[in-house]
Amino acid sequence: MSGEGGRSPAIAAAIIFAGFLALFFAMPPIMIWLAETFSPYVAAAFGGLAVASFFLIFWLRARHQRGRKP
Repeated sequence: MSGEGGRSPAIAAAIIFAGFLALFFAMPPIMIWLAETFSPYVAAAFGGLAVASFFLIFWLRARHQRGRKP
């Protein structure tokens, strides 16, 4: 069922979403630790990269899926 309209794309998207949900749940303590240990700018950069990576992974996945279609 990996064809178009199958459940595979939805399952993959759900797994990616769950992974990022876990990251975003753990992000505040990580950012606080980065701000106290290094710099608030490092913590802000981490937060920005985490948010940007959420969109980047779905963009890359869509691009890959488009390239696989005949």
